[in-house]
Order: sequence, then structure tokens, then C-alpha cells
Amino acid sequence: MRLLSAPLAAAALSAVLAAAARCGGGDYDPLATAAARAGHAGNPEASIPPMCYAATAGGANGCWTCHTIGIGPNTLADHDLQREYSFSDAARRNPWTNLLEDLSAVAARTSDAEILEYIREDNYAPLRRALAARPDYPGYVPDLDLEAGLDDEGFARDGSGFRAVRYKPFPGSFWPTNGSAGDVFIRLPAAFREDASGAPSREVYKLNLALLEAAIASPLPSPLPSRVGDGEAGPAGAPAGREVEPVSELLVGFDLDGDGALESAVTRVVRLPARYAGAAAGVALRAWIYPRGTELLHSVRYLDPDRPALLSARMKELRYARKVDEPDDWAIARAYEREAEEKEEGQPPFHAGGPEVGLRNAFGWQIQGFIEDEQGRLRLQTAEEHRACMGCHGAVGVAVDHTFSLARKVPGAAGWRHQDLRGMPDVPQAGHAEPEVLTYLRRAGGADDYRGNAEMLARFFPGGALDEAEVRRGAPGGDRDLAYLVAPSRERALLLDKAYRALVRAQRFEAGRDVTLGPATGVLHAVEGGSTGLGEAQRVYLDGRAHLAW
Repeated sequence: MRLLSAPLAAAALSAVLAAAARCGGGDYDPLATAAARAGHAGNPEASIPPMCYAATAGGANGCWTCHTIGIGPNTLADHDLQREYSFSDAARRNPWTNLLEDLSAVAARTSDAEILEYIREDNYAPLRRALAARPDYPGYVPDLDLEAGLDDEGFARDGSGFRAVRYKPFPGSFWPTNGSAGDVFIRLPAAFREDASGAPSREVYKLNLALLEAAIASPLPSPLPSRVGDGEAGPAGAPAGREVEPVSELLVGFDLDGDGALESAVTRVVRLPARYAGAAAGVALRAWIYPRGTELLHSVRYLDPDRPALLSARMKELRYARKVDEPDDWAIARAYEREAEEKEEGQPPFHAGGPEVGLRNAFGWQIQGFIEDEQGRLRLQTAEEHRACMGCHGAVGVAVDHTFSLARKVPGAAGWRHQDLRGMPDVPQAGHAEPEVLTYLRRAGGADDYRGNAEMLARFFPGGALDEAEVRRGAPGGDRDLAYLVAPSRERALLLDKAYRALVRAQRFEAGRDVTLGPATGVLHAVEGGSTGLGEAQRVYLDGRAHLAW
């Protein structure tokens, strides 16, 4: 996937569409909407996510999950954003007006049978076919065959090299109870999947994925020393290093578990080698940094209450990210400085590229997204819709190389399979003693940033007070799991599906992609003044981490 300037990209897309029209490719054109809106300026501050317009009255703080102290190469300490709204004048009026609409009545007009039929239709395979028929389209053509499925180790059976990642969802708006389920797949470049002779090797690929898992998901300092010392390893008594699936130290020639011997099957990485293994032996291994060429594929789905993992067949969105460059630590630090300078000058963020190739951030990631059209078919996002993806994958203190899922992967072999919250415990964040869901509910005063999830309030805040004992049932040692804590009831799942279907029909995603059931009392219509009130209430937290203490 190459990067073009915006004018050239628009011209390329127009040429593709003209060719498609001449070929008579039918009425499904995934590129049409983006082309029709090419040159439309839209909201220059679309990268500010809706959660940043949450009311913080009474000290309710969901901001701590994102805005915190950076780790490793992420030198961004943005916890001051918990204290003040650092918005330009243009961003002070909340553009995400879909959040302000109560869609309960609209949802009630759709029958359960109708919405279930809709969400159980596959709109991913048609997208693959449609884009494969566009030879001049320069962007990502989905090449993961979901119908072929995954094997017992989470590898795609189609030979594409993608592997499923099972991870703990980021707290708050990303829990299924708030509207969507999702899954993630990762693929490393061909060299990481081959042995030193260039022959395909699953064992080498598993080893390289384990090394990357240890590099990204471990909260310990870099490089991991031969004797683990000062790093955060979770609660007292937690084992050092990172649990991984069984891999061979012989393939990398390095003592990963620090026991003084090279073995054919180790399950813990305490020390990181300088480089990856096999044909990727020339690639430096950097803690908290993905190697160039890494690809991540993420789908956002409707909630199917009759599927154990809640994942519907229909996708709301398909998101693709590729690490097209790997800046060094100096370049990363300078990118953060430039971002701060631009914000100080009141300039909106700039991202190179365009819809047909994706937008590129300053840290080497190129991101492209597809979203439903009014008929439920996946289409390329517009430039403005793409900008809405860049806020969380740009300069955020909590992110690990501007991503979230692999840093929150279930350790070892149990984390290399399709997403499923069942059996997953509510472990604490790294450096925390209390379970993550419990900590979030305490600090945010509800199950989302807006405290609008009435079902969760009724379940865990009976009489207005948090029932901590009930929440702890999903923690390690409890009798329930994460699915019990953050999955919606069947009734709520279907209402959320129906409400989102109304947004799809309206095609007003520039006004947001989140839905509310009930009055949006915890959302600001506009930001007045600079203070959030959290500093005065002494409710600012500096300990938000993507990493978890498994």
C-alpha cells in the first residue's frame, strides 16, 4: 500500500471509479462515497473523540484511561488533559451530535427478527470481491478469508499469515455493553514467517510472535535485563517476564527465560534478544515498538446475543493498519514535540494520505477504514471519517506504539485465538492492585464516560452506590468472568443494534458513531471555560496503563 498526496490520491480514485463505471460493475461500489466527498473539508478536529466531551461533574473521570504518563518510547505525558479542555475554538462545540439523540423510540420500531436477520448477513465477503475487481485501487484489499476459518492455534487457514489475537477490551466505551463487539488479527512480514534459509516455518513465526508479544505486552523496562529488577510486574509475587506459548530458544540462539540453558520449549520470556529469528534475524527487536511491515486487521461488529462471543456476521466497520515506517526514538520524541507545538499554535492535526490509501500518523502507521453504507454494505470511509480514527492512534499517553490490542493480549497460547471474553478474568492494570473494571466503575461513576448505561447502573450501582463485591466476582478468584461484567442483556444488545442501524440509514457519521438509549445527560453540548473540575475535586490519576497484570 503506497502513500499518495491528497490531490494525487483523489485523482487516482476518480480514475478507478471511471474505469469501474465503464466496466459496468453493478451498483455496489465501495469507493463511491469517498470519491463523492473528495475535497470536502469537513471537521478539521474530527480526531478529538466523543469521549472527550463527557461531562465530569462531581469528579466523574473516565479520562484517566487514555491521558496518563507515557511508557518507553512514548514520551507523551498528557495527564493534564484530565484537568483542562485543551481545545481549539473550533472544537469547543461538540460535533458528535448523534450522542445527544435518544434513539430508544427509533430502535423500538424495529422487530427482533428483522435486526437479527440483518446482523447475520455477511458484508465482508462482498467487500473483498468488489475490491478485488478494482485492479487500479491502490489501498488495502482484505485478504483474510474469514469463511475458511482459523485453526486450533489461531492461524488463518487460508495461508495469509494472519493470526487471531484474544485481548481484554479497553475499558469504558469499548466494552460490548456499550454497543459493539470486535476482533483483531495480526500479520508480520514474510521474513518473520521463514527460517534462515527462507523456507516457511510455523515454529519460527510462533517464536517471532512470542518475541513481539513480550516486547509489546510486557510492562517491564527495555531492554529486559538478564535479571529482572525495577520494572512493574504487577502485584507482589507475580512472576517476572511474559508468559508466551511454548517456543524454541534454539531457533534464536538466546536464553529467553534466563535459566542458563537453551531449550526447545520455553513458556516465559524474561530477556529479549537484540534481534528477531529466522529470516528476520537482521531486524532489531525493540521493546514497545512494532517492526516495519506489521499489519493489524480489526473488525467492529454488531452484537449477536445468540453467539457465545457476541460477534455478529455483519461488520459495522473494518479497520486496517500497517506499520509503513519505523522511526527511531529521536524521531518519535520529535514527533511528540511537533504535535505539542501545533496544538499550542491552535493548528488541527495534519495526516498525509487520503481515503483510498489511508491516513498516516507521524509514528509510521498508515490506517484505512471501511464503514457501512445506507444498505449495510461496507464502503471506504471519507477523509473526515478517517480523521476520526486518528485521535486514538495518534498522540495518546496510554497507547503502546499507538495501538492497544496486543498490549492487552491474554498471555501465551490462550491469547492466540478468536476473540472471546468468556473465561477471561478482570485482571488489574499494570501497577494496580484492584481489578480494572472495578477501578473504572469507581472512577467514572458508571460503565461509560457519559454514565448513560442504565443497565450497568442498575446492575452494579443499586441505590446509587457501587456494589464492589458483585464486580469482584469477575476478578481472579471470583466465580464469574469478564463476559459477566461487560456483556449486555439480550434486550439491550438488540436495542443497541437497532439504534445503530438507524445511524447507518442516515449516513451521518460525521456526527458520530456512538448511540445512546435514553437521554444523554452526561454529554456536553459545548465546552465552556478551560477546567474540567477534576483537578479541583482531586480526581486526577496518573496510573492509567494499557498493560495488564495477568
